[in-house]
Amino acid sequence: MSLTQQPVRASDIAVIDFETTGDVRGYPAEPWQIGVAVLSRARIDPALGFESLLRVGDRPFNPRAPGQHHRLRREIAAAPTLPSLWPRLRTWVEGRPLAAHNVATERKFLGLAAPLHAGGPWIDTLRLARIAYPALPSHALQDIIVALGLLARVESICPGREAHDALFDAVCCAAFLEHLLAQGAWRDASVDQLAAQ
Repeated sequence: MSLTQQPVRASDIAVIDFETTGDVRGYPAEPWQIGVAVLSRARIDPALGFESLLRVGDRPFNPRAPGQHHRLRREIAAAPTLPSLWPRLRTWVEGRPLAAHNVATERKFLGLAAPLHAGGPWIDTLRLARIAYPALPSHALQDIIVALGLLARVESICPGREAHDALFDAVCCAAFLEHLLAQGAWRDASVDQLAAQ
């Protein structure tokens, strides 16, 4: 059985989140922080996780970009670039299914870090949330976590952190996926089935 045909409950999934500068005229959005959580056999493994600030150089941030970047500019300026971080990051993402909440951003930035790394398959928890919980008034990640009563679980794994911290958001995404895979209709889904949603 291939990696993608096996049940998600038998897989290790890397759940990724990037925080970005936002778009500013003349400057494309760039990632300034990455967080990776690991869902191992349908449960978050609190002992596994990866995070790093990312250097973006001397550029403006969109003033509406969320997160604590304004307090961390000195640390961000001294952080590794995403491509230089790839040798460490690849051990977390290669050979595993990947997940994110609205995968377009994470897929794009991983592709820039390692253009020859195909990555994936990708599981999009935003799409899964819209299918599993169509009546929720919002499918934004933080709103889902609160609506499903998962915030205490996330805070127990990431104490002292909050939304728009990359590791906190990766754990939120993993907590939603953990919750979903405990539900009867999703319990036996394969990686391929979730990635196709």
